[in-house]
Order: sequence, then structure tokens, then C-alpha cells
Amino acid sequence: MKRKLFAALVLLLSLMLLAPSALAAPDLSEDHRFYDEITYLMDKGIVTGYSNGTVQPDRVVTRAEAAIMIGRLKGFSGEQVATPFSDVPSGHIASGYIAESVEAGLLSGYPNGTYQPDAPIIRGDMAIILQRVFNLGMRMDEEFTDVSHNMKAYWPIENLLAASITIGYPDGTFRPLDNVTRGQFSAFLARGLEPKFQNDARIPDSYLRDKTKTYVMTGSGDTLTYVYKKHSLNEGMAPEFMWVVSSKAGSLDSAIVERESFTSYKLGFPYSETYDNLAYPVVQGKTFLVANEGGEPERRTITAVNKTVATPYKTFTNATEVTGGNGMKYYYARGHGPIKTLDPNGAVIFELADIH
Repeated sequence: MKRKLFAALVLLLSLMLLAPSALAAPDLSEDHRFYDEITYLMDKGIVTGYSNGTVQPDRVVTRAEAAIMIGRLKGFSGEQVATPFSDVPSGHIASGYIAESVEAGLLSGYPNGTYQPDAPIIRGDMAIILQRVFNLGMRMDEEFTDVSHNMKAYWPIENLLAASITIGYPDGTFRPLDNVTRGQFSAFLARGLEPKFQNDARIPDSYLRDKTKTYVMTGSGDTLTYVYKKHSLNEGMAPEFMWVVSSKAGSLDSAIVERESFTSYKLGFPYSETYDNLAYPVVQGKTFLVANEGGEPERRTITAVNKTVATPYKTFTNATEVTGGNGMKYYYARGHGPIKTLDPNGAVIFELADIH
């Protein structure tokens, strides 16, 4: 009898060890908006629950909690030490992570010598912190009605938008003074680490490609393969996520960025210009300008919506047709980005051949 009881206990303990860590959190249901992101970070040991077993995903994240999460992400020891802040003694649970994060230039205190560990993180501060954590340099060139150029968070917000870590609101605001919850902060961290979570930082009916897949375009005697991964343009720049393009014919090896806001879909070059390739909302007859390097902006018009367009990959029935002032035609599909480009004579320049 005792042997059977012991065997049953061993089996139970084994199942508990094999179960996903988030299952131990009674307040984190699978239908929570950030369930996947939180469980991803819990499995990595970046996010942990409270002593009562809860995760409290909708609770506002504090500056101390943010330091702990960032410290674990960066692999800091977290050993409790003296800090330069009057309100963070060596015995504070986050003292080690705060001290190491400050030394690494990721976090900072206030002019009065405090850190305010129990104060909430706001969206503007979150942008500043994550820009430093992920060493982001690319920008979005998106204007928000509540974010001015003289704000410290202005460029970090642009960096996070370009990195598909966050997005603004449909009303044209970013709300930099709003508090950030533990679930939201987890989502931002997960997006900085893993492309599959960046797919969630998009508007409804997005035209962005799936960042977990490889796209193949053919035409003009070449085959171009697009892979979304961390890439450095040169030794002086930190690697960042972008679409790396390789040419089968050897005529083109480059990198591009693909970005989206509530006002437009953009393509461009890393650390350089991005061009509005599609203006939102997508309405037939809508006209917009696309910048041309060294020349006058080109006027383009949405000339058809829900158009049937055949490509080697498949036939799309929901394509959007854009006609340029020079007679070029550009076709886009929701969730796929550019799918076909024709010259003024109707010849194919490039078209989507495969996704895998």
C-alpha cells in the first residue's frame, strides 16, 4: 500500500514539473490577451508570480518589478547590494537588479537621489527603458497628437514602433502617461525577444507580412528571398530585427523594413527613409504621395480593392491595386504585403512565388 502511495506521489510530482509554469497561476487564464507572452517569459524565468501563486497580469508594474524583469532578461545576478538611491536599501528585494541595471545604463533614478521603486511604469518611461534594453536605433516617423518632439520619450517611442514592439491607438495618440500593467510589460519584452509576438503589434486588417515565415518573390530574371531576423548592417550597429533580402542571381543582397501605423503601410531602408506605399483607410480613389529619393514626390492612387490577382503562390481575391503616376501598378494583400508589381506595359517586375 505504501509503495503504491509513494508511486502515486512520484507521478503527481512529475506531472507538476512537466506542466507549463503558468498553470500554477490561478489568475492567468488561457483567454487572457497576453497569456502566451507571459507564459513564454515565465518559462524563461523572466517573469515569476507572487508568494500566493498569482501572477496578477492586470496589476500595474512598478519600477522595482521592471528592474527585476529586465535584470533576469539580461542575466544579471540580482544579488542584493547597496545602491546609490536613498529609497532602495541593500535589503530591498530588487536592489541588486536596480544597481546592475543602472550601471549598465538601462535604468536611472531621479535628480533628488531616489529611484521610487514602488512607483508605476508609464508608457513613455517604458519606451525609454526598452529602447535601451534592446539597443534599438531604427525609427518610425509617425506623429502622435500627444507626443511632442521635446519629450524625452519621443525618439524611444519611434524606436519601439519601428521594432514592432508597440503601436499607438486608433485616435492618433500614444498615451505616454498611461500606466503599464504587468501583462503589457511582459508583451513588450516578449516582442523584443521573439518575432512571433511582434505579429501581434499590428492594426486590424493589417497588410504586414507574417514575421515567422519566409517570403519568395520572383521576376526580372531573379529570385528574392525575404527572411525576418536580427541583422547588423555593419560592425558599428547593433543587430536588429529586419527583413533580410537575398538574391539568387547575386544582383541584390540587402535589408528592408516594413512598418505600419493606423495611417499607412510603409516600406523602406533601415535607419533611413520609409515610404508610404499604401494609405489608410484603404478606399478606392484615395490618392497619396510617395517620396522619391532626390526627386519630386510621386502621386499614387488606390485604383481597385478586393481585386483578383494571380501569382505563382496563389490567386488572391482581396488584393488592393495602387497605380503610380508613371503607370506602374502595385498590388498588396492583407497579411501578405506586396504581392505583385507591374511595369507601365503590364510586364511583371516581381510577384509572390512562395511562403514557407
